[in-house]
Amino acid sequence: MRLRKKPNLDVRMEKCAHLLAAEPERLCGRWLSEFPYGELHIELGCGKGLFTFQTAKSSPDVLVAALEKSANAMIIALERAAAENLRNVRFINALADNLSVYFAPGEVSRVYINFCDPWPSNRHARRRLTHRRFLDLYARILRPGGELFFKTDNRALFDFSLREFERGGFSLIDSTLDLHKNGPAGIMTDYEMKFHSQGLPICSARYARY
Repeated sequence: MRLRKKPNLDVRMEKCAHLLAAEPERLCGRWLSEFPYGELHIELGCGKGLFTFQTAKSSPDVLVAALEKSANAMIIALERAAAENLRNVRFINALADNLSVYFAPGEVSRVYINFCDPWPSNRHARRRLTHRRFLDLYARILRPGGELFFKTDNRALFDFSLREFERGGFSLIDSTLDLHKNGPAGIMTDYEMKFHSQGLPICSARYARY
């Protein structure tokens, strides 16, 4: 079901247009020459952007490019970043399928996949952002030694993803079935804060591309 557009969405988007990469394909291979930062990190499915703007705020020498398919969610992320007056973040209103159109081979240093849709039915496995077809895209745009960070509350998705990462040629750095067992660890997403408050364990893994 298609969600109804938020009231005044177009006006709100226009106010944050300086943070929106409206034609990301034009920046392919040029992100770090167009923007004066040392590394390019991307987040897939940034939602309302809590993780996005906190990551950008904590790493002022890094450019964070965040993709989100829902403009209704992304406007919250845009407004959060604008309120913080962040300059090192850009948002892309798009799906992850066209990553190789937006980013050149070896251009990205880090990929974040946070709480993606688990698509639980086996017939929808190819839609999971940790399916081999997406891993091939990540391997293409990541520089050698670049890292991929993955978090989910869904254990079945986590187990599936670890098998896919191994088959996709990524090298495991570390993983855990309960990231916040000893207290909050790292920057959380909006979903993650909710799940953590409910006592749900968060699965996390970090991989490198060699």
